[in-house]
Amino acid sequence: MPTKREREYYRMGYKDGLADARPEMFGGLRSQAVSPVLSQFEGSIKDRFAKPKRKLSAWNKYVKANSKKPRFRYRNGKLNLKKMAVAFRKTSKRGGKR
Repeated sequence: MPTKREREYYRMGYKDGLADARPEMFGGLRSQAVSPVLSQFEGSIKDRFAKPKRKLSAWNKYVKANSKKPRFRYRNGKLNLKKMAVAFRKTSKRGGKR
């Protein structure tokens, strides 16, 4: 079982590490261990590790465009995906009517 002092040291170290990793949470303050030169590269580092968003599939686009239409809605507000899928297969984007 850690002592009170050990828990305090752990908490202080955790806060310092978190402040270095996420400076926006702590008002932009950084610990003394991190070089101030890194602050000018922060934006580019963040952009470098951001994942690009995937393009929507044809089905996702169809659902997004037609989800508010009453013919695909049940009375309780849920989507009738089965009816929507049948209509999607009949669209010209999927190779025409079958």
